[in-house]
Amino acid sequence: YRRERSLALRNSSSALYNNLAVLCPPARPPAFGAVHGTILSLLGSEGPPRQLQARGGGSALSTPLLTQAAWCELPARVLLVLTSQRGVQMYESDGSTMVFWHALDIPEHPAAHSVFARGIAAAGGRFICVGTSFGAVLVFDIPPKGTNVMLNEVLEQHRDPITDIAAEQGQAPDGAGDLVTADDSGTLCLWSTGEEFTLLGQIPGSGCTCSSVRLWNGIVAAGYGDGQIRLWEAGSGRICAQVSAHARWIYALDLAPLTGKLLSGAEDSFVHVWKLSRNPDTDDIEIQHCHAECVTDTQVCGARFCDPAGDTFAVTGYDLSEILCYGPA
Repeated sequence: YRRERSLALRNSSSALYNNLAVLCPPARPPAFGAVHGTILSLLGSEGPPRQLQARGGGSALSTPLLTQAAWCELPARVLLVLTSQRGVQMYESDGSTMVFWHALDIPEHPAAHSVFARGIAAAGGRFICVGTSFGAVLVFDIPPKGTNVMLNEVLEQHRDPITDIAAEQGQAPDGAGDLVTADDSGTLCLWSTGEEFTLLGQIPGSGCTCSSVRLWNGIVAAGYGDGQIRLWEAGSGRICAQVSAHARWIYALDLAPLTGKLLSGAEDSFVHVWKLSRNPDTDDIEIQHCHAECVTDTQVCGARFCDPAGDTFAVTGYDLSEILCYGPA
């Protein structure tokens, strides 16, 4: 890979996990989004740059901070989902129209920890899952069109704030879950989606935060605060590989569904590209290092592939007011 171009943001990027959203529409340039404080900066494939504001505050002084943004691609439609300290906002894919707003239950006498939503994934063909600081996962049923979004169920297995959620991007083996949720303690929960979501298994945490998680062909790839990437079998919960990938906290993972390439970005200024595969003889999970890129003096907080094969990727970092794009060397 080599750096091809940079796209200017109106604001810099906040130091948040997975703080880069990418939408890759067929036959059109990708669209990008990065969060800064209460604002999401959008660089669309069409039209001028757009900014979306977090909602839920009674006045300008109490506008809540955004925690994440992601495009959720369902078979019938694509929605842009924002999470904040107050709730969940869903927009049409270009950010032009708000489709749905869900307010979080904020306790009358708040405890010491803050309230927020974080962790976004499309799942099961018609659901969007969003995590909360209470450890709950909200499952929204999305209609093919219109605004009649319904809260379908609440998954209450985690005891710590949700950090990230991922859905199966390849072909899940029989018995393997198609959704994984991660939390601040490093605990992972594997789910099977459907009219009701079923908990298939739990991988206990080791006291280190799992900041980012991905799911591909029955392989769970998880990035941790100690700089390690761990690979698990989604069916059995068995650990298959452990890589000391970064010297500092991992902030972002992404997977290219067509090839099994894995992208990792961390506080150590490095972005790495890995290749996941299964040994055809033993079915063992294997990981191979493909590329390293140093984004000098930048705490990387967002890294995403820009195409399904993983031939291009984009990166942003804390206090960086641009998105850096990389392509084939």
